[in-house]
Amino acid sequence: RDRGFIDARLLFAQGPGEAPSSIYNGLKFRNLGPAFASGRIADIAIHPEDDNYWYVAVGSGGVWKTKNAGVTWEPIFDNQGSYSIGCVSIDPVNHNTVWIGTGENIGGRHVAYGDGVYKSTDNGKTWKNMGLKDSEHISKIIIHPSDNDIVYVAAEGPLWSKGGDRGLYKTTDGGNTWERILEVNDWTGVTDIAMDSGNPDCLYAATWQRHRNVAAYMGGGPGSGIYRSDDGGESWNKIMKGIPGSNLGKIGLAISPFDSDRIYAAIELDRRTGGVFMSTDRGETWTKQSDAVSGATGPHYYQELYASPHYEGTLYLVDNNIQISNDHGKTFYGMKEVMKHGDSHSINFRMDDPDYLLIGTDGGVYESFDLAENWRFMGNLPVTQYYKLAVDDSEPFYFIYGGTQDNGSHGGPSRTDKEEGIRNADWFSILGADGHQTATEPGNPGIVYAEIQQGNQYRIDRITGEQVFIQPQAGEGDPHERFNWDTPILVSPHNPARIYTASYRVWKSENRGDSWTAISPDLTRNQERLALPIMGRVQSWDNAWDISAMSTYNTVTSLAESPLKEGLIYAGTDDGIIQVTENGGKSWRKMEVGSIKGLPATAFVNDIRADLFDANTVYAALDNHKFGDFTPYIFKSTDAGKSWTSIRGNLPDRTLVWRIVQDHI
Repeated sequence: RDRGFIDARLLFAQGPGEAPSSIYNGLKFRNLGPAFASGRIADIAIHPEDDNYWYVAVGSGGVWKTKNAGVTWEPIFDNQGSYSIGCVSIDPVNHNTVWIGTGENIGGRHVAYGDGVYKSTDNGKTWKNMGLKDSEHISKIIIHPSDNDIVYVAAEGPLWSKGGDRGLYKTTDGGNTWERILEVNDWTGVTDIAMDSGNPDCLYAATWQRHRNVAAYMGGGPGSGIYRSDDGGESWNKIMKGIPGSNLGKIGLAISPFDSDRIYAAIELDRRTGGVFMSTDRGETWTKQSDAVSGATGPHYYQELYASPHYEGTLYLVDNNIQISNDHGKTFYGMKEVMKHGDSHSINFRMDDPDYLLIGTDGGVYESFDLAENWRFMGNLPVTQYYKLAVDDSEPFYFIYGGTQDNGSHGGPSRTDKEEGIRNADWFSILGADGHQTATEPGNPGIVYAEIQQGNQYRIDRITGEQVFIQPQAGEGDPHERFNWDTPILVSPHNPARIYTASYRVWKSENRGDSWTAISPDLTRNQERLALPIMGRVQSWDNAWDISAMSTYNTVTSLAESPLKEGLIYAGTDDGIIQVTENGGKSWRKMEVGSIKGLPATAFVNDIRADLFDANTVYAALDNHKFGDFTPYIFKSTDAGKSWTSIRGNLPDRTLVWRIVQDHI
């Protein structure tokens, strides 16, 4: 159950005469670390009667419970149908009842999807799926303060396709049946809801129109807006007087704890601009207070707004660096976040302590008792999001390397001869930012390759700690090099000093990245991505594109070289192409994945692996989830990529295939 690295051989297939799979039932996963990084937190709920009792919802790590303010943790959601969580709420009537909304509540490049709403009536010991399975991303759940059979669910809906269970849903029978009480269109869901504490029939809802695919992201549209209901959601009025009507994006809402007529809204406007708006008449009219908006990765990643229960007019806008206002949103300043991870997503307060803050970030959970002057980090919550792993051939114990979401690239030992086992001090960081692919040099474990976003690659000397930037650059007259967000790095099995990487073309270095030669032409479709359909049609440039939130498109995503035949190289792309060269790049053979039986034309090639024992055999893992298709795609070729056959077997539906590893024996 523990999140972290594992030391277990992954068997690709069993051949004749091999042991039955039951022989491996005794293998147990063991957590190797590290504990200097945690992971993306979506939401936190503090027990109403015990400030040390928390439920923590993790973007891609399930739900964890602590009864001692983070000294120890218990994972309580591991056996359910989703590991991706958007929100958690504790029943205000019966505190033994907990509600979970699955699917991350952000619009980022790499987010995971859920399978609806879950309910536990025994403090998280057991769970029942209560429906809305096609919501995919749930942002907030509110339970009626006196009738816990009444529950409201804000469903953002699918990020990569239209329709599904999106909008605001209400149950009056504890989740047995649901009614959609606010619906806008096929691309618009509800991202935030707020309830008047003095009048639970008074509700506010923020809608959000957005769509992402592999090529592009559109983060707003005419469906975005603010609504109010005065009858428990039976009817709704759009309340937008004083708010611009053009290309609204993500909206965060907050009601003043001191005056329920005063409503705040953090609104994304055109081209990542925005503003904090205030209403003093329950949303009938709005006044723009400032231009504040969540920045960095983009408003789609943050934008939740919190009103302090202790200081009237004090607002917190989550961001890469949390923004604070003490004058109802007219001016903002940055929170002191020394020794705290950025990219915050949730804030909790304690009613008995005005100096207390509990914050969930991309780097885990942080706690402050002096209003952000100092922070306590919960390093024992093992939910770091690893992209890809690599191992070296160190002796007597090999090292494992991995790149992570927003927590850099790490290395650590698979075993140790220390009596106390692997320690946190045995782990080390080799590179910062988002870490993606890592690679090691056979015979020389002192050399490691790592990268940050968009193919910014480094060669790292483990002995000296030196980091050398080695990303190949476009030559004079060449177009801009398009590198994928998660660019491949490959060390040749035929020469440890030879490495490969790829942009829209494949590059080779014979000297560990000191110099590079392009060995292919453009292997992608090389499209103008803003001319491709999104939200169901080709869109005008005047619409709500968020260029900075997009990953580079038409890029090579995966590379492999046969260990048995030098120069037999495979390349897969993000736009549905597999390319093969059998002569080290002198010529390339192209196959569009749409021509392979059982594969959609838009499938993204996640991974290609050349067989270790047969020069003509190769495997490919693909996925199509950014077009709303969660089918597992895994294929095999025995003729060097000329023809392919599905080997999905009994892999379950709604399961993405990310990487494939073949046993080396």
